[in-house]
Amino acid sequence: MRRLRDLLTTRGRAFVAAGTTLVLCGIGLGFTDLTRIGVLLVALPLLSGLLMRRHDLRFSLERTAVPGRIQVDEQSVVTLGIENAGGAASPLLMAEEQLDYALGDRPRFVVPRLRRGDRQEVHYTVRSHVRGRHRLGPLGVRLRDPFGLSTRVAAISGASDVLVLPRILPLGGGLPPGSGVGAEGAIPHMVALHGEDDVSIRSYRDGDDLRRIHWPATAKTGELMVRQEDRPARRRAVVVLDSRSRGHHGSGSSGSFEWAVTACASIAVHLLDQGYAVHLITDETADDSRAAAAMELDPLLDVLAMAEPGSEDQFGDVLQAAHPATSSGGLVLAVVTELDEEVARQVASLRQPGGTALAIVLDPHGFGATRRRPGTSSELPCVPVLRGAGWGVAVVGSGDDLASVWGVLSGGTQRVGVA
Repeated sequence: MRRLRDLLTTRGRAFVAAGTTLVLCGIGLGFTDLTRIGVLLVALPLLSGLLMRRHDLRFSLERTAVPGRIQVDEQSVVTLGIENAGGAASPLLMAEEQLDYALGDRPRFVVPRLRRGDRQEVHYTVRSHVRGRHRLGPLGVRLRDPFGLSTRVAAISGASDVLVLPRILPLGGGLPPGSGVGAEGAIPHMVALHGEDDVSIRSYRDGDDLRRIHWPATAKTGELMVRQEDRPARRRAVVVLDSRSRGHHGSGSSGSFEWAVTACASIAVHLLDQGYAVHLITDETADDSRAAAAMELDPLLDVLAMAEPGSEDQFGDVLQAAHPATSSGGLVLAVVTELDEEVARQVASLRQPGGTALAIVLDPHGFGATRRRPGTSSELPCVPVLRGAGWGVAVVGSGDDLASVWGVLSGGTQRVGVA
C-alpha cells in the first residue's frame, strides 16, 4: 500500500478515492453506470502507474565542480553530464540535485528526451557561507504521466563534493618582531644556531673554485679544504589553534571558533608569503605526523577547512605535538581561548629563549550573548602569565578586525577592542 501511495500523485490518489466511493455507491444503490464510472476512475491512475514502470531510467552521470576548492562566499560552477545508458529513448524528466544545506537551494531543471547514448549537460552555481566539505548529489529524477496521476522517482547514483576553505583576510605588510634579521629568532646568535648563515668546511674536489679554499683548515689538516656555504634555512613559524569547545562561544560565522580558524588561515597564508616554513598544530594534525613537518598552502588550508571543536584532552595532545616543532626556536603564534593558569604555563613554555611568541586570546565574554559584569576585572588571568614569559598578547572579541589585531602584534603588545 505504501508503494502505491508513493507511485500515485495527489491527483491520482483522489481519483482512486473518488472511484472507490462511486463503486460502492453504485453497487449499494444498484446504479450500474455509476459503478462503471467508479471503476474507470480507479483504473486510470493504476494503469498509468503500470505504464510508467516500462520506462528504462538508466543514466550515467559525470559531475565536475570548477573550482573544486573555494573560499567562504566564493562561487563554484558545477557541470552535470547526463547520458542515457538505457536501451531506448528516455522520456521528458524533471531532475533535482541533492545538496548539503550549506550550499543553498537545490537546483531543479528539465532533462529533455534523450536517445540511447545521447548526452545533456546542465550547469548550476553553488556558494557556501560555511567552510567544510559539502556533498553534491545524488541526482534525483522524476517522471510524471501526461495527466499527472502517477509519478516515478529514481536516483542516479554518484556524488562528489566541494571543499569550502576558511576566509583569508589581508593583513597588510606587518611582520612579527624579529623578522628583519632573517633568522629564527630576534637576537644575532640565533642566526648561526639555525643555519641562516651556516658555513661548513669540506675536502677539495676537482672543479671547486680555488677562491673558496679555506687556508686555516688546510694548514690544520694538511689537505686542501674549501668553504661550503649551505643554502639558508627558511624561517620557521608554528601556528597553534586552541579548539577546545568549552572555551569557544557564539555560533556560526560570528562565533569565536570561526574567528580563530579565520585568524589561523589568514596569518599562515601571510607568513607563507613572507617565506616562512609554517607548521600548523591542530587537533587534526596532532593525531599524525603532519604536525612535525612544514605544510604547503593547499594542505594547510584543507586542514583548517575541516577543523572542528575538540575536547580538553585533545588540546593537551596539541601542545605536546607543538613542543618538537618549537624546540629549535622560531616564531610561535597561538590562537587560544581563555586559559587557566596551568594551561597558560604550558602554552607559555612553547616559546624558546630568544624566540618570538605571539598570542591572540579570544575573550569568551566578547563573543555570543555572555558579557562581563560591571566592576569585574577586564584582564583575563592567562594574559599576565603569557606576557611574563615574553609573549606578545592581543585580547580580542567578535567586533575586532583581524588586520588591526595583527598590526598590534607586529608593533607591540596591548589589548584591542574588547570592552
